[in-house]
Amino acid sequence: KLAYFPFLVVNTLTCSYTEMKVWPGRGSRQVSKDGRVYLFISHKAKCMHNQRVKPVKLTWTQAWRRLNKKGKAEAVKKRRVRRKVVAQKAIVGASLDEIRKRREEKPETRAAQRQQAMKEIKERQKKKAAQAQKYEKKAKQSRR
Repeated sequence: KLAYFPFLVVNTLTCSYTEMKVWPGRGSRQVSKDGRVYLFISHKAKCMHNQRVKPVKLTWTQAWRRLNKKGKAEAVKKRRVRRKVVAQKAIVGASLDEIRKRREEKPETRAAQRQQAMKEIKERQKKKAAQAQKYEKKAKQSRR
């Protein structure tokens, strides 16, 4: 007696034209002049292949179904988009604590600090301009 195996593995091949499963003992093979071997599930598929009808044009082929998004709708679900978690990182010259303090500051205090910094920069520029003028006057006097 042979034991019964409900999960027997059967090697199935795919039809070269329709892309359907061809079970053992079914279908037919065709070898072209260049040596390619084609496996067809039916005589109809073989004839269509020989007539050079594109499988995409026929509604009963897998190529047409794939092109027109038929079947496998439930298998393919939209992938969930993972939101990027923004991680705070320290920047060169500023630690993470300093960055957090600046972020928590009120806009008024930040504006006051900006104005103070701008005043200092303008003062430095005025000093440089004054020194440049003095240098130019000395250079003119030495030329005479």
